Amino acid sequence: MSRLLKSFQFYLTRFKRASLAELIHRVRQAGTHYRAGCRAGRGRLPCRIPSADLQNIGALIMPAFTGCVESAEIERILTGFRFTLNFDPDALVQSERELRHSYCASTRSIGTQVDIRALWEPARLQHVTLLIAWLQQHPDAPDNTSIKSFARNEIMQWLEDNPFLRGPHYLSAMECGLRLPLFFYALKSLDNLTNGDTETILNAVFMHAWWIEKNLSLFSSLGNHTVCEAMGLVIAGGMHRQTEAGQRWLQAGINLLEQELPHQILADGGPAEQSFGYHRFVLDIYSLAINFLENNGLRNCADFKERILLGEGFLASFRDLTGHYPAPGDYDDGYAIAPGLSPQRLIPIEPRSSCKTFETSGYTIVHGGGDSMLTFDHGPLGMAPLYNHGHADALSVTLSVGGIPFLIDSGTYRYNGDPTYRRYFKGTRAHNTITVDGVDQATQLTGFVWGDPCTGHLEKIVDMECGQLVEASHDGYDRLDKPVRHIRSILNTPDGSWQITDQFRGCGVHSFELNYHFHPEVILTKKNEGWIAERHGHRILIELEMGRFQLHQGEEEPPLGWYSHAYNLKVPSPVLQVVRSGAPTEIKFVTLITSRGVTKN
Repeated sequence: MSRLLKSFQFYLTRFKRASLAELIHRVRQAGTHYRAGCRAGRGRLPCRIPSADLQNIGALIMPAFTGCVESAEIERILTGFRFTLNFDPDALVQSERELRHSYCASTRSIGTQVDIRALWEPARLQHVTLLIAWLQQHPDAPDNTSIKSFARNEIMQWLEDNPFLRGPHYLSAMECGLRLPLFFYALKSLDNLTNGDTETILNAVFMHAWWIEKNLSLFSSLGNHTVCEAMGLVIAGGMHRQTEAGQRWLQAGINLLEQELPHQILADGGPAEQSFGYHRFVLDIYSLAINFLENNGLRNCADFKERILLGEGFLASFRDLTGHYPAPGDYDDGYAIAPGLSPQRLIPIEPRSSCKTFETSGYTIVHGGGDSMLTFDHGPLGMAPLYNHGHADALSVTLSVGGIPFLIDSGTYRYNGDPTYRRYFKGTRAHNTITVDGVDQATQLTGFVWGDPCTGHLEKIVDMECGQLVEASHDGYDRLDKPVRHIRSILNTPDGSWQITDQFRGCGVHSFELNYHFHPEVILTKKNEGWIAERHGHRILIELEMGRFQLHQGEEEPPLGWYSHAYNLKVPSPVLQVVRSGAPTEIKFVTLITSRGVTKN
């Protein structure tokens, strides 16, 4: 499909789902972009920048960082390391230079040539945030003078190389929001800034906030971008609150954070975007904003904290014995402050239970024998109306034993530049569930937009003499010419075994494909009719009640058996698969998983 056709399809999809209010909002934004572009083309700023009250800046208190910065990390940064999401830094620099003098809106198609998310990552300047955190944690270190000089030069060089509205780094208001905390940290921490440096940074703060206000992610674009933009307005508003614009930004940011809190974080604490990675990110953005507001007496955020605690409790429930949790949905390895650093987080009190369900967000956690933990996804596709960061993973499971992941979510890989693998990692085949007739549970319209969204339904949870039973279904294949309904039940028995039963209702004849994706470090060995899976001294036995699994790994046409543990990285991983064809009522899969007393003999 040509770039022009893809672009047309994207905008047509957005137009169809837009309300009249959204269309008016988009037209206004387009007008702002046009006028700003005209002024930028003549070398003029689109807004008038008032003088800032430096005494006000000095009185503000920085949010506290948690996390220890190691000297080795500082040395890497000082010798040229930048966060590039595992892309070639030289290629990113070259792409940035080619776009540096273009008006930001004209760089919109960059994602078709290079992943723009990777291009944005170093421009968040979070490597400089780590330097500032080091200075705070080691105020008397002998090399601090040179570190301060390096940090100052990095910021000033970036602002010189990226004049306002030029290049790709002003295309996203979210990116502007994520840079604003760093500018604030610099003004508070770097005592080697000249008066000219201070004025330049304060002007950048004002222009970033002005641009965010004009380009807020609203209506169908609501999501984690919106929360970042609101946080940026809060920080810029606090810094410029002696001005009319600053007061407006501060209140707008607070209002938007308040509006989005119940929208982003569901009533049971789960993520509306159906992404655990972005849930962590959103919670940290809120914590950063709360720290800034409360430290500086700008708002009592007790009402915010109630919802944030629910979100923290949700994530804490999914942590295994090693502190990790599954990673369903998209995630781009973004951080609110910097890798290895976080704002002060609220600590939930979450007593462990053998079975816990989050019915609104659609997840159940079951703890079994041998310190095993299974998660069961029976929730919605993602955040309506576009479902941007959701994956077609209804009724998928993950399983860890002794804190060691065995059955895993395959991850994200990347957003742009590789449409085949973007479709794979979002799609149903990349998850531990059933694919019918080779199609996803929902329709991938673009790399981010879904059509025909599927919904999971929790049918029942029953305590039985032989164990605990959880049953759910989804409607993703109701859209087929001859509809199929998938029902999955999971029985956890006291002896440390799991029985996963997949049944179907519907009509016609279909192909049913069951996949179980294993962590790439898992070693699979065939044993009779089943397979032994081994990792870090733990073993499980997985077998079908009737039939045999076939092993697949690292296949490319079509993709199957890949795992992405970080953005832009993928490695082959083993998949056990079985495919059967027939009428829905004739097909049944019963998977038996044992985690106790498994030997190779």
